[in-house]
Amino acid sequence: MDNKFPGKDITIEDLKSKFPLVAKKNKNHRSTFNVSGVEFGKDLVIFAGPNMVESKELIFDVAKNVKKIGAHFLRGGAFKPLTFPYRSKKYRETREDGIRWLSEAKEKYNIPIITEIMEEKYIPLVAEMTDIIQIGSRNMQNYPLITACAKTKKPIMLKRHYGASLRDWLGAAEYILVEGNKKVILCERGVSVPHTHRSTSRFLLDLQVIPAAKEVTHLPIVSDPSHATFWRPWVRPMALASVAAGADGIMLEVHPDPKNAAVDPLQPINYKDFRSLLPEMIKIYNNI
Repeated sequence: MDNKFPGKDITIEDLKSKFPLVAKKNKNHRSTFNVSGVEFGKDLVIFAGPNMVESKELIFDVAKNVKKIGAHFLRGGAFKPLTFPYRSKKYRETREDGIRWLSEAKEKYNIPIITEIMEEKYIPLVAEMTDIIQIGSRNMQNYPLITACAKTKKPIMLKRHYGASLRDWLGAAEYILVEGNKKVILCERGVSVPHTHRSTSRFLLDLQVIPAAKEVTHLPIVSDPSHATFWRPWVRPMALASVAAGADGIMLEVHPDPKNAAVDPLQPINYKDFRSLLPEMIKIYNNI
């Protein structure tokens, strides 16, 4: 079909012909679906865990604690992309071992898991072990990878690229739905802008995209204030603001010793902070 109305903003033509499966059929159209006993689109869904699966001991400790506090899903990266190729002495990508440890933590503590996929060759392994496949922001428009993941029929979380418009993001989601995979979760994780209010922050959480997306799509929207703010003191207010803006879920980086996290030690919150934040988010969610 000809691209009659190219641009960065969504048109009526887009809703009809570019991403008709992603688009709402009417103003009350809202997708709800169950993933491992968790209802998306009905309850506030909480994802919590470390940025990286650093060790078996760490991921077991996190799984035990975030489950006890009230998280629905354990998050953690076994295949962990970084912006630059250089690594600190603390960093060790645990890869297949990390996936196995996540799976073992899932079984031991009865908590479903979400982890990122980076390469098509690992899809069978990740699809077998995880409950939700995460497509990271850098791969948001990696259509061969997205299509291959969609064909597994596993639920997929699609993170927005930091330079992508809402139009781009929904177009990428259409690649999943067109394969017949209806369990798609959108995740806002911050956009690149000229100023981020602090030299250590790379992105700005786009709160406005939550209600904007909800106007045009029936898919659930999750917010990731940890990666967006890159600064621990801002995670709580941005998590609460995300819920107030209408987010269906929140993804939080939680670590037992945030300052010594192997990756991005400026942004994780500890168990105590997670425990105090959770009821605040739920209270707001239940009153909007």
